[in-house]
Amino acid sequence: MTTVRNVAVYGAYGHTGRFVVAELQERGYVPLLLGRNRDRLQALARDFPGLQTRQASVDDPISLDRALDGADAVINTAGPFASTAGPVVEAALRAGIPYVDVAAEIEANVDTFAHFADEARAAGTVVVPAMAFFGALGDLLVTTAMGDWTTADEVHVAYGLSSWHPTGGTLASGTVSSQRRGGRRVRFADGQLRYHDDALPTMEWSFPAPLGSQTVIGEFSMADIVTVPSHLDVSEVRTYMTTNAASDLFSPDPAAPPAVDERGRSAQTFTVDVLIRSAGTERRITATGQDIYAISAPLAVEAVERILTGRTKATGVVSAGAVFDAPDFLGALSAHLTVHAPAAARS
Repeated sequence: MTTVRNVAVYGAYGHTGRFVVAELQERGYVPLLLGRNRDRLQALARDFPGLQTRQASVDDPISLDRALDGADAVINTAGPFASTAGPVVEAALRAGIPYVDVAAEIEANVDTFAHFADEARAAGTVVVPAMAFFGALGDLLVTTAMGDWTTADEVHVAYGLSSWHPTGGTLASGTVSSQRRGGRRVRFADGQLRYHDDALPTMEWSFPAPLGSQTVIGEFSMADIVTVPSHLDVSEVRTYMTTNAASDLFSPDPAAPPAVDERGRSAQTFTVDVLIRSAGTERRITATGQDIYAISAPLAVEAVERILTGRTKATGVVSAGAVFDAPDFLGALSAHLTVHAPAAARS
C-alpha cells in the first residue's frame, strides 16, 4: 500500500514556491501550504483547492512547530534566507524531518553549513541548502564532470541567460547579501572565501553552440562558491554571468518574469557551462533549459523524493553533489533539463 507523503512548503505563495507546490502535486505528494501572510495563503489555496494552509512566522517557533506537524519534509522557498533559513532548519530538526531550501544567498548558505552541521549529523537527518538553479545545478554538474578525479585546480561555472527578470524575492535577497558583506564582493580562491573591493572584469566566454561567444562578467559569484567546495577538493571556483542578464538584474525598474506557458514558466532560456581544470587536463559539461525559477522546483522536489526513499550518501548539512548520485540525479531531470557531456567530460 502506497503511503501518501506530506511535504511542507514554507513561502508557498511566492514565485518559486508555487512551482514547488505544483511539482509536488504532480509527483503524488500532498503539499502543506506554509507562509507568514494569511491573506496570500488563502489566495493560494483557491488556486490549489483541497490543500491545507498553515500560517507560521520565523519569529514564532511554536507556530513553526505546529505548521510542520505531520510533515515528512519541508522545502523552504521564502527569502531572504538570512532571516528564514535558521528558524525553519531548527523547526525541522525539532520535528525530526529533512530540510531543503532554494537559497541563492551565499552568506545564508555559509551560515547553514556552519551552524547546523553537527546537530543535523547527530540527528541522522539531512539538511540541503541551495537546492535550486543557483547552487545545486552547478554543484551536480561539477560533481558529474569530476568523475574519478579526487581534486581539481579550477572550477568555472558560466551562466548564459537569455534574460533575467528577477522576482521580488531575488531582489530582496540580493539586498540583504550586499548589506551583510558591506557592499564588498566575494570569491572562492586559494581554498577559501575571500571578500574584496576589486572591480568585476568582463571577458568573452565561449559557450557551446548555439549560444556561442558571449560577453560575461567575471567573478559574478553565486551559491556555487559555497556548495562545490563544501565537498570537493578544489582550490578555486569562479562563476560568470552574461552581461545582458546582469543588466536586466540591475535595471532601475526590473520586471518580474512573465508566464508564457501553462506551467507558468517564462520564455527565458539558460545554459550552464562548466569547465574544470586539473594538472593541465580539462573536463566540460553543459546543461540547458527554460526558466531559472521553474527549474528550481524539480531540483528541490527530486531532492526530497530521494531523501524520503533513502537514496542518499550522507547525513548532516550537505550539498546536492555530496548527498546524491549526481549523474543519476541529472538524468532524472531529463524532462526539464538537457545535459551535454562531451567525451572529455566523461573520460
